[in-house]
Amino acid sequence: MKIALRHGAGGEETSQLIHDIFASHFQNEILNKMEDAAVLPKIDGAPVFTSDSFVVEPLFFPGGDIGKLSVCGTVNDLACMGAKPLYLTASFILETGLETETLEKVVASMAATAEEAGVKIVAGDTKVVEGNGGVYINTAGIGVRPAACNISAANLKAGDAIILTGTLGDHHATILTQRLQMETSLQSDCAPLNHMVQAVLDAGVDVHAIRDITRGGLATVATELAEASGCRINLEEEKLPVNEAVKGLSGILGLDPLTMGNEGKMLMAVPHSEAEKVLAILQSTKYGKDAVVAGEVTEGTGVYLLTALGSYRKVLPLRGEGLPRIC
Repeated sequence: MKIALRHGAGGEETSQLIHDIFASHFQNEILNKMEDAAVLPKIDGAPVFTSDSFVVEPLFFPGGDIGKLSVCGTVNDLACMGAKPLYLTASFILETGLETETLEKVVASMAATAEEAGVKIVAGDTKVVEGNGGVYINTAGIGVRPAACNISAANLKAGDAIILTGTLGDHHATILTQRLQMETSLQSDCAPLNHMVQAVLDAGVDVHAIRDITRGGLATVATELAEASGCRINLEEEKLPVNEAVKGLSGILGLDPLTMGNEGKMLMAVPHSEAEKVLAILQSTKYGKDAVVAGEVTEGTGVYLLTALGSYRKVLPLRGEGLPRIC
């Protein structure tokens, strides 16, 4: 069956769509009440809230899909603030012509990823518009962090180590090769990273800042952190983790892994004295096995790359369009 405008009219067809697809996968004691809004239990700590929208093309790609991406993106934003993700909302804009089988695959993927992350999808909405079978998802997320937690982009300090939790550019390269219909071994790194972050926090590490490396890549993320904190970040070219397939694609197409996005990698800034401890924790987790110390924070401003030749070059954030609609 294909989605038609009647599925968004609020009548019988809308109720059937909600019952057959959304309610069958997003079951929990809060959502099952089917109220106009979710009543959440009291949380102990500082609430953390975020929102995001997802428009990736194609909808399905090696390593993920728009449903998995929508949960991971929101969960990871909360984790970057040191919060434990608890609840998500999921609102769908469906284009006419979309196969309900395709929609159900997306919803099932969201449910599986939410279960892995340990979050509940407790509210949502569906709208239908004229189109060509596309899907767009908006999510909001609520988490909680200890009142004493002060993870912030402004908190980088001279002497901090810059840790990357894995290889750069995997998601960007995967989406690009799918659009070019290239046969490669590339897979998106799309993943929920909250358990990995929690493992570091549970060890009592004084984490100063965390940022997920998404659109704009490491170059853009590092520039934002340097500006927010008034510090300089020095990265080392020879320590940057980039897998061979991404290197090869970058060389052919003239891309820079520093400005290529991920959906399952983070930058962490921690005191240099705790860097090896953090590295060991990350490397023991499912999504941090390729973590490396790739740079340091110093006095000054800007982001610089120590090249293989031993000289520094200034790193600039992504400018222009890049690759659109990767998330």
